[in-house]
Amino acid sequence: MPHPTPNRLPDTGATPTGAGGEGGRPRRHPRVARTVAAGTTVLAAALLLAALLLPNQLEELRPTSFLRLPAEGILLAAVLLVLPGRARRVTAVLTGAALGALTLVKCLDMGFYRVLQRPFDLVLDWSLLDDAADYLRESSGRTSEVLAIAGALLLAAAVPAVTVLALVRLAERMARRRPRAGRTTLVLAVTWVTFATFGLRAGGAPVAAALDAQLVDERVRAVRAGLADARVFAAEAAVDAFQNTPPDRLLTGLRGKDVLFTFVESYGRTAIEDPAMAGPVGAVLTEGAASLKAAGFEARSGWLRSPVLGAGSWMCHATLLSGLWIDNQRRYRNLVSGDRTTLTAYFRRTGAWRTVGVVPGVRKAWPEARFFGLDRSYDSTRLGYHGPYFSWTPVPDQFTLEAFDRLEYGRKNRRPMMAEIILASSHQPWAPLPRMIGWKDLGDGSVFGPIQRAGKDPAEVWKDTGRVRAEYRASIEYSLRSLFGFMRRHAHRNTVLVFLGDHQPRPEVLAGSPRRDVPVTIVARDPAVLDRVAGWGWTPGLRPAADAPVWAMNQFRDRFLTAFGPQDPTAAQASRKPAVRRTNHSGSSNQG
Repeated sequence: MPHPTPNRLPDTGATPTGAGGEGGRPRRHPRVARTVAAGTTVLAAALLLAALLLPNQLEELRPTSFLRLPAEGILLAAVLLVLPGRARRVTAVLTGAALGALTLVKCLDMGFYRVLQRPFDLVLDWSLLDDAADYLRESSGRTSEVLAIAGALLLAAAVPAVTVLALVRLAERMARRRPRAGRTTLVLAVTWVTFATFGLRAGGAPVAAALDAQLVDERVRAVRAGLADARVFAAEAAVDAFQNTPPDRLLTGLRGKDVLFTFVESYGRTAIEDPAMAGPVGAVLTEGAASLKAAGFEARSGWLRSPVLGAGSWMCHATLLSGLWIDNQRRYRNLVSGDRTTLTAYFRRTGAWRTVGVVPGVRKAWPEARFFGLDRSYDSTRLGYHGPYFSWTPVPDQFTLEAFDRLEYGRKNRRPMMAEIILASSHQPWAPLPRMIGWKDLGDGSVFGPIQRAGKDPAEVWKDTGRVRAEYRASIEYSLRSLFGFMRRHAHRNTVLVFLGDHQPRPEVLAGSPRRDVPVTIVARDPAVLDRVAGWGWTPGLRPAADAPVWAMNQFRDRFLTAFGPQDPTAAQASRKPAVRRTNHSGSSNQG
């Protein structure tokens, strides 16, 4: 008997449900496969939504930040729905890569806002990433640096890859269900317009969001400004009111004096005015003022507005000494590769001073010493220190100052001296900290070994903002005590000290203060020196009043040169005559 012929399905070219998957491969678990596919699609959509709504500041990173509708996502969905297959895939890949790159920029912004209270500059800030790696190595060790770099590289590769894969997945699923996807996109678009019209908000922010479009617009503007800044800076640097002043007409009011410009790391307005710090730091200033007064010294204090906040000390030093606003690394590079005459170089030009730099934070070759007009510079390897690092800080301030006296200041039969001294013990992370010891016990610095080992662990300190603020305050107290102790031991009737902060500390310490002011003080025993600055309106003593004048830091150089230059009107007018110098085609000043 012939076998019965089974019923057949019409040959439509389709694979029966449950009989096969993609490419005709049989699916043994169709329900699981559908669940996994749906879950993957939902995950892809969630990742893209998170990337679009991710803020670029840690303070804004909260659950309500993601309860919004991104206009960019709705527009992108509409574009992908109308494109044919190949164009759709190419668009998904390129847009996914761009979204991944933008997400990485947001992550960089988070770090920069956390430390510097500003976003990452796509033109000017790349070199600061290398500085960040150096800081991590010096403060936490080589292993931490390697792990951080490896993690950053992995993140830089993974984020764009994930956003590309997610967008390609979502685009293909939308294409397979075009009618449903179209209706959903239309509903979302109408919802976005409705929310925008009525100003609906969640967590203080509009539900109808266009964050990435705004961010891209801001970055495009910033890139244009950054590219144009080289020309602007070259024009600023080409004008120097003192360039044509004869050497014998420069700094005549300080002839025969030893002039010490001393930067105290992170010594900002917060250290003097914050209620939690004003008492202890004020007590150190009061004690220092009393000891200086007993030795015949008087002081005047004011405020300078720093170009940076939280980090970037070298830009502050350059701003004060050059008379130019140095708020990014490109400006700094253009400055030191040009022929701008700094305040320290003007001292050298007179031939009346030996110029010295004491820079314990420098650990390698420092070619900028020549640009700044220094006859000799001492980095951390030339101070005779054989003790431990204190996190990032290579040499404690007390040792730095005593080494300066041993190597230069205390030498007999020397010429008058101009010195730039950097005190680095108040550099973040402010743990562990050195403490004052007997000056005669400093030796080669090995005495600091037990102090460093008994100090606080930075990782523990940084778990609590209150502890960070307390250790910052203690570091400022130590730096000031070191400086006042040096003055008691070694200052004489011809010593003139100008000490100031470079920038405010990190935002964690500022407690919301937006100000970038740092205190600046001039100390002298000769009344004629302070008479020269009587017109500045500065406060008597070591602590500037709250309403004392605030100058931009780049104004100090010219005001100082004017105050201590010739006092007769004819000479003063000649000294202020601008001198325009040649610039090369790249915008940097020519050397020599």
